[in-house]
Amino acid sequence: MLSAIGRAFRTPDLRRKLLFTLGIITIFRMGAFIPAPGVDYGNVQQCLALGATSGGLYEFVNLFSGGALLQVSIFALGIMPYITASIIVQLLRVVIPHFQALYEEGAQGQSKLTQYTRYLTIALGLLNATTVVSLARTGALFNNACSVPIIPDDNIITILLLIITLTAGTGLIMWMGELVTEKGVGNGMSLLIFTSIAAGFPSSLGAILSAQGWTVFLAVLAIGVLVVALVIFVEQSQRRIPVQYAKRMVGRRTVGGTNTYIPIKVNMAGVIPVIFASSMLYLPSLIAQFNTPANGAPPEWVIWINNYLTSGDHPFYMAVYFLLIVFFTYFYVSITFNPEEVSENMKKYGGFIPGIRAGRPTAEYLQYVLSRITLPGALYLGFVALIPLIALVLVGANANFPFGGTSILIMVGVGLETVKQIDAQLQQRHYEGLLR
Repeated sequence: MLSAIGRAFRTPDLRRKLLFTLGIITIFRMGAFIPAPGVDYGNVQQCLALGATSGGLYEFVNLFSGGALLQVSIFALGIMPYITASIIVQLLRVVIPHFQALYEEGAQGQSKLTQYTRYLTIALGLLNATTVVSLARTGALFNNACSVPIIPDDNIITILLLIITLTAGTGLIMWMGELVTEKGVGNGMSLLIFTSIAAGFPSSLGAILSAQGWTVFLAVLAIGVLVVALVIFVEQSQRRIPVQYAKRMVGRRTVGGTNTYIPIKVNMAGVIPVIFASSMLYLPSLIAQFNTPANGAPPEWVIWINNYLTSGDHPFYMAVYFLLIVFFTYFYVSITFNPEEVSENMKKYGGFIPGIRAGRPTAEYLQYVLSRITLPGALYLGFVALIPLIALVLVGANANFPFGGTSILIMVGVGLETVKQIDAQLQQRHYEGLLR
């Protein structure tokens, strides 16, 4: 393995790409610790020393920003606005025919969708920045567990400057991610997310070691190895549907007559259903907060939500979380993989599945396979997502338990994809790649 890494750095073009990627990652991590203008860095560190944390949906933002949210740094929003914008644009393809037409146009149409994603990222960044600044001013960013002010001088000029800085930080992160995709190795946005999540591993493991001792710490590491092996196995698993293409004449040439396959992954939805389910579960608690009176007893439905839908260690919360993940897995797969479209493209180019007639029978067969292979994928996602909640009960870990949920899914997926890209580039220049 070390010799393969040495070959990668001895290849001038690949070495330049790797060093460029590492440089962007370094700048990204440095920005997570540069305080935004108007923020009292000493007070922020005092709140963090008290163990105050954000709650609900903003646990995700803090995770995806590598802890920059609770540092209230210039990169406090992280890459989350871009992720949200990408998901929204992808979902709008189902609702808006123009978006679907742009997607089918090829590279030119998809470049326009990318531009729409950038505009939406800035808009969401502005909205999120306003929310974060409001939470920081009132102390709700730390669940009102910290008495010192985060923004001591909260006049209108300071607030506007802070909002603009956080929004600009989101735009800068988006630009750096696109630079890595263009001039570096791997997908830039995915690598920045990978870096943010990996940055929280040492502190999470250190907290478990200091609170639970070596026995629990080693047990967590052993479970982590098993979970990583499970995630790698499932992420690499796929059902290959054989496809044959009939020979046909194009001009004076005979084309076709090849055998290939349609790869249908067990987990086609990735980490999106987990994010959707977490966001949906946060909405009831958010509504309850707005309907809780400052003085007096809250309504009964608010008490019920606070008892059952805000605590991650409650069995009812876990059951609803699991079912939502299963539902959103089927929902997301149904809008990203269209059996009728695949069948029509196969029929257009003379392709067919052996034993299945072209046209509608092929689409029905693909739908049959897809619906059954999605079930183990949905159950797997639900199981991995529940690991941090189970760890919260068993070992008292925080919600960002490293070996489970979105963190391990993203890290393993991005790691595998990046290694494959480095291996492919090595094989273009050598007979031997990074992997053997």
